[in-house]
Amino acid sequence: MAMWNVLGQRNVDVCYWESFGKGWFQDAISHLKLRESGLTVNEHKADYGDLPDMTKTSGDNDVLFTFNGTTSGVRVPNLDFVKDDRKGLTICDATSSAFAMDMDWKKLDITTFSWQKVLGGEGGHGMLILSPAAVARLESYTPENRPLPKIFRMTKKGKVDRSIFDGATINTPSMLAVEDYADALNWCESIGGLSGMIERSTANLAVLEGFVEKNNWMQFLAKEKDQRSSTSVCLTLDLTSTQIKKFVKVLGDENVAYDIGGYRDAPPSIRIWCGSTVEKEDLAKLLPWMEWAYEVAKASPAE
Repeated sequence: MAMWNVLGQRNVDVCYWESFGKGWFQDAISHLKLRESGLTVNEHKADYGDLPDMTKTSGDNDVLFTFNGTTSGVRVPNLDFVKDDRKGLTICDATSSAFAMDMDWKKLDITTFSWQKVLGGEGGHGMLILSPAAVARLESYTPENRPLPKIFRMTKKGKVDRSIFDGATINTPSMLAVEDYADALNWCESIGGLSGMIERSTANLAVLEGFVEKNNWMQFLAKEKDQRSSTSVCLTLDLTSTQIKKFVKVLGDENVAYDIGGYRDAPPSIRIWCGSTVEKEDLAKLLPWMEWAYEVAKASPAE
């Protein structure tokens, strides 16, 4: 929604290292057709497990990136690459990082996150956060020759439609889902607010880090420690892709862990959710089961 409203005024730097970030790049060139309109769209990409050199982005450009690569387990360690005196906007998909990672909001102009990830709320609902610079862009720039569906329109009579942010709706969402979100926020406050949420996710990651250190048949997909996601933890195993499927299946059959297979576009791997709603004691219970599942899978046919 944000891309359709604000991109087109400046050249763009798109940084991605997994499937969802790649999707934003493809939107920029294939659907918004920014290159065809004469703009430069720079592609800063890295393979699964790595992070591109984001210092190559320009403060004169709009910069588009994900804070945490949900399908690769790789996150940006900080936002030092974002210039304080930037002229362009930073547009950040923070779906699986908001409420679990320390985010420097002064560096972020347009940020999105979803209720269902770290907060554990209802799926299908998202939030949009705008900086003053983002508001100024919306009120001073109108993309040419770009139809905007009604649900995408963020301005009215040249001004940001602030009723959107005051609770006005086009189609009424489930009020039960909204109450669930409010309940999740109340729970956040009860455990120490943002710092408490970050501490829980970090502690969950530490459980798996200790396990990986003791078992050389499992490795983090993220190559650098400071780039490891503390929410969507992606791990490779010394097994073939067929054996990894067996590993995932036996844990599911035993009602121990569900849906932990790596994302379909990622290298053969597993993915364990370690967000702030997960109890580290439950992760500790998973560890001996994974040792057992590894032995079962290793003894199964490789192909």
